[in-house]
Amino acid sequence: MPLDLSHLTPIVIFNFIVGALFSLCFLYQVVFFLVGMINGEVKLPRAKRLHRYAFFIAAHNEEAVIANLVQSIRDQDYPSELIDIFVVADACTDDTARVAREAGAIVYERHDLARKGKSWVMDYGFDRILNEYPGRYEGFFIFDADNLLSRDYVSIMNDGFDAGYLALTSYRNSKNFGSSWISAAYATWFLREARFLNNARMICGTSCAVSGSGFLVSAKIIEGMHGWDFHTLTEDIQFSTFCAIHGVRIGYAPAEFYDEQPVTFAASWKQRMRWTKGFYQVLFTYGAHLVKSFVILRRFAAYDLFMTIAPGNLLSLVSVLVNLTFMIVGSLSHGFLATDRELNMCLGSIIMTFLSMYGTFFTAGLFTTIFERKHIHCQSKLRVIANVFTFPLFMFTYIPITVAALFLKVDWVPTRHGVSVTLDQVMDGVK
Repeated sequence: MPLDLSHLTPIVIFNFIVGALFSLCFLYQVVFFLVGMINGEVKLPRAKRLHRYAFFIAAHNEEAVIANLVQSIRDQDYPSELIDIFVVADACTDDTARVAREAGAIVYERHDLARKGKSWVMDYGFDRILNEYPGRYEGFFIFDADNLLSRDYVSIMNDGFDAGYLALTSYRNSKNFGSSWISAAYATWFLREARFLNNARMICGTSCAVSGSGFLVSAKIIEGMHGWDFHTLTEDIQFSTFCAIHGVRIGYAPAEFYDEQPVTFAASWKQRMRWTKGFYQVLFTYGAHLVKSFVILRRFAAYDLFMTIAPGNLLSLVSVLVNLTFMIVGSLSHGFLATDRELNMCLGSIIMTFLSMYGTFFTAGLFTTIFERKHIHCQSKLRVIANVFTFPLFMFTYIPITVAALFLKVDWVPTRHGVSVTLDQVMDGVK
């Protein structure tokens, strides 16, 4: 009996190819998720030596939060004589510099209004530190002014650094999970990234990725650049991509720090627009190099970073638009271009695309909440439960951001921070 292939119309073939391509590209992240779930938290060997570090903090009008960060660094269970704290007060119009000095930091004041952005602040600060304190430090911690550190943070990171990693990322938590559904969604994303991505990458022996703040870079790298050479809107992912291409393995240590997340959708939109535009910048600059590094040099980390910076939402959006266009044109043709069966199939494909996206993010949020519950510091249980359902909606908003960032000009704009809390208050779930 001959095989009936009449159902394999162009739109059916298109949907099959899109589904298969999406599954093949991101199947490895399902594996990471299972590894992180089954294997738990990575265990690092205890360090044989205590290393000397400098903390680097870029700060623009951060007088409300900078002292709490400096104090959390000074409260570390690591020898204080092996830690120095540098704050670059960048074009500040408040008392950030004074507050930071009084808290115990070494403060540089920068007033370059032409080159805006954290990366230029880092370049300026590192250049001064290397010139004024040559050879003093073995590694540099990079933090944002709104962060707080758990008291064993440096000790745990030192374990990873002593193991030979030239760069290390850490466990990014939130200090204001309960402030809004937006801040809760951010926190969930970063908890997932720590446990089910970087932690799993570390267990699997591949390279991790640094994100925003809370990472450690060897002085060898900083000295080699004599500053900081990554100046896209997302200098962190640019650095991670550079490492993946050149075979520099970034490690992960389960050292916990706390980050302030945006509370309003407007602030979130601006921040994520900058992130997305920065991802495009890195993709267009390094995309071909990542493909070459993976195909020729067999570096899985290059493939992983390519999938990280590639706009997967665009693939879903293209699928929806193609099916929607086919439905409209097919309906207007009164059966000439498309049968009722094909039109129903297109509608079903659109519905299934959104349902599968919601289901994927719901599952990620649910398991992150279950497995990382002890890291969620929020007094409202209702907020924690509701977040499982609203987290996918937050992720859906990346679709218009992904499109808009392709065409709009995006400049670096500092994120305002105002959640002035101590580490003990965070642990009590105050904010």
